[in-house]
Amino acid sequence: MPNDTSRGIALAAIGALVLTPDTLLMRLSGLSGAGMLGWRGLAMGTVLLAVWVVTARDRRGDLARLVCGAGAAVICAQAFNQVLFSGSIAVAPVPVVLFGLATVPVVSALLSAVVLNERTGRATWVAIAAVLTGIGIAVLGENGGTVGLDPSALLGAAGGLAVAVVLSVSFVTLRRHPELPMLPAIGTGAILAGLSGSAVAGPAGLTAGSVWAILLAGAVVLPISFGLLSTASRHTRAANVSLLMLTETVLGPVWVWLGTPEEPSAAVILGGAIVVVSLAVYLLHERRGRRRQRPGGDLPGHG
Repeated sequence: MPNDTSRGIALAAIGALVLTPDTLLMRLSGLSGAGMLGWRGLAMGTVLLAVWVVTARDRRGDLARLVCGAGAAVICAQAFNQVLFSGSIAVAPVPVVLFGLATVPVVSALLSAVVLNERTGRATWVAIAAVLTGIGIAVLGENGGTVGLDPSALLGAAGGLAVAVVLSVSFVTLRRHPELPMLPAIGTGAILAGLSGSAVAGPAGLTAGSVWAILLAGAVVLPISFGLLSTASRHTRAANVSLLMLTETVLGPVWVWLGTPEEPSAAVILGGAIVVVSLAVYLLHERRGRRRQRPGGDLPGHG
């Protein structure tokens, strides 16, 4: 329904904005990739599972519905999302990783077309192209111009692409299987990732930095943002959710600038402006298109 789609886009927009300080908190923590993974995964998973235990009406039924191929896909996707992102940031130039991650709308649109038979309309493809252009300018501009295609850069690009794939799998699976209990699925995946990071980092690696920053990210930013984004994927196309997620790629450097001496380059400012304007025009187009729809549901080819 149009109202359902509006709700999904609103939830995705809020979730994406909540996610934007994540990069700043990771930078402030000063932890290694494994240390960040350990704290982020364990904190996020604990919060989500605690909320589920308190709010669930049928815990046994939720667990039974989770034991299936779709449930395993969401759990694994969430776990690999955490592992791949933290690992890629630790070993590769950040701009290259973010540019790989920026392909998530394209992957989501293609995956939705194959799995859900949801045709992605011309407006969405135009918005994706404009947003990717802006992000390309932001992350591969002035500072990124010095990044060569060395092994670490190639590894970072591959890691970013892999994160885009697993996020798309999670969003599309949740949209196709609305009966899946979202909180225990995402929480379990986060716990598994956190345990793996903790095992690699060890006690010394988990305390070699500002733990408060990574706990704030893991216990507040990630549960709220990914909870909202995953809920949104049940109300609107995965491509819409992933498109809005790209605001984190551009606004993240702004948060870093506010919290550290690092200033965003002219390329980041220009790229960010392109992303914001593109998203604003796209959302306005979506709103007008939904108003023209007849009651009864989304038109398959819209957006």
